[in-house]
Amino acid sequence: MKHAPGTTLISNGRLVDGIGGPPVADAAVIVAEGRIVYAGRKDAAPAVPPDARSIDARGGTIMPGLIEAHFHPTYFNVAKLEDLDIKYPVEYVTLLAAHNARLALECGYTAARSGGSLFNIDVWLKRAIENDVVSGPRLAASGREICGVGGLMDWNPDFRKIGMEGLVLLVNGPDEARAAVRKLVKDGVEWVKTYPTGDAAAPDTNDHHTLCMTFDEMHACVATAHNHGLKVTGHCRATEGIKNALRAGYDTLEHGTFMDDEALDLLLTRNTPVVPALYFEKVSVERGPEFGLPQPVIDGHQETLEAGAESARRILQHGGRLGMGGDYGFAWNPHGDYAKELSFFADYVGLSPLQVITCATRTGAEIMGRAHELGTLETGKLADVLVVDGDVIADIRALEDRRFIAVMQNGIVRSGSAAAEH
Repeated sequence: MKHAPGTTLISNGRLVDGIGGPPVADAAVIVAEGRIVYAGRKDAAPAVPPDARSIDARGGTIMPGLIEAHFHPTYFNVAKLEDLDIKYPVEYVTLLAAHNARLALECGYTAARSGGSLFNIDVWLKRAIENDVVSGPRLAASGREICGVGGLMDWNPDFRKIGMEGLVLLVNGPDEARAAVRKLVKDGVEWVKTYPTGDAAAPDTNDHHTLCMTFDEMHACVATAHNHGLKVTGHCRATEGIKNALRAGYDTLEHGTFMDDEALDLLLTRNTPVVPALYFEKVSVERGPEFGLPQPVIDGHQETLEAGAESARRILQHGGRLGMGGDYGFAWNPHGDYAKELSFFADYVGLSPLQVITCATRTGAEIMGRAHELGTLETGKLADVLVVDGDVIADIRALEDRRFIAVMQNGIVRSGSAAAEH
């Protein structure tokens, strides 16, 4: 990915650096050759060259680019589970994924971790973004997902003879789990996404209190992935599935919904981040009737929403880590609404806007394994910067409204009102 040559001065704004400290009024950020060389009070900033470019924050906010930690680039207008793998041909899904990536960047998300992809489209999308073929967030790819046979993601009946190979690798036992991970190693993924538990979406087969994989299968996934330098995450709602994932050595948990005291202790001991992805539950309850979701499914999403919010509060209160991201790409939760997750965590869960932004920047970078170069505005880091026309601490919805002066990657203004000037 190219970087902006020369120097850029961003000033006349409040600095929210992603580290978690209070905002710095009348701040400046200086970018040189695509990296941050200064972030702090303007009156303490070093001099910049006379030919430096300038971006006026107009009294708004200067902050790190957002990180979507549960991104499904190949989801598009999904109305039922089967839409995830057989609604469109793979060629069209590839084009849709490129569209979703560009949209995410325009929404202020300069990096993202894939939470699963049809075939290994996200592996190639990552390469296309890095080579400036298409625009999008810096991407960590996960490719196809892993689930036990008969589990949540195994919906195509055998008589159709079409299998699930495009989206999910189905396993019976630890040997097949190891084989599935090895296929993903060859595909070039960085994260292995698994399904330890069910979900409210499947009340008749694998609801949100049931398991989809055995501990032995999960442990085999982790051992094989870690051997090859990959990380493992999992869709974890049921309490026992959460504990199985933590005991197996998972690197993150998706959702972490029904977390009892024992599960929380395990989580904190291992310092494992959780991506709750809860706005999807809220919008499923609110818009479910409009899209014909059965009442048992809506009721399950309501239970998931309440338990997930309580678990998220407890995790953060006890010193754990939360990333921000969600299941966008469903008909009632479309791509482009990513920042509604952030407002939701402030309004419904009760986090402060500063806590939410820290989760969506610094913790997101930690989850991606790139905290040394992303997630905060500190000297030496890549200049992935968001300049917002508004005070995001006073009104976090400014991020929803895309009131962006600049969305920068490597110091290049990719989107926002300043894009035409640079």
